[in-house]
Amino acid sequence: MKKFKFGDIKVKKATPEQLTDRLLLINLYFTQGLTLIIGLVWILFQKRNPFHVLNFPDGAHFAAWGLGLAVIMLVVDFVLTYIVPEETMDDGGINELLFRGRPIWHIALIAAIVSICEELLFRGAIQYAFGPYWTSVLFAIIHVRYLRHWIPTGWVFASSYGLGLIYIYSGTIWAPILCHFFIDLFSGLVIRYRRES
Repeated sequence: MKKFKFGDIKVKKATPEQLTDRLLLINLYFTQGLTLIIGLVWILFQKRNPFHVLNFPDGAHFAAWGLGLAVIMLVVDFVLTYIVPEETMDDGGINELLFRGRPIWHIALIAAIVSICEELLFRGAIQYAFGPYWTSVLFAIIHVRYLRHWIPTGWVFASSYGLGLIYIYSGTIWAPILCHFFIDLFSGLVIRYRRES
């Protein structure tokens, strides 16, 4: 029996055509689980309580911050799709594969998981340590599929910076979580129904 060695693991880039739906979902849930764990551990190393960070606010003012920014971001995104060449905003087809033909409940579940995991790490942990600017730089780098063009990279940075600001002004992480959820849900539904028609 051959002994397993970590050096035997080969990582290679897969094109969207090589991804099966199962592999795409495994990758999505694995990376989001990893994001959640890193966020929780980082918050604990900051000597903070993750439950306090995720404490739900008493009032509903956070919804105005979250939904307000979401509407602004969707309008800007809509305008960009008309003034910027389509290939410039292309993410390599990952979003098409992820949302095309997906049931509505699963799109909502994906949007909820991604928004909670990513906002806990980026706004809850990283922004606490480095502020909204450097958090947004890192957020743009993490979304590597957009780095081929400066316009989507700049847009991801600006979106992240906006999420950071509403976290500061609302005083709760639920404002950026709600905004992130609404953007991902809306985008997923647009992709799903655009492809069906």
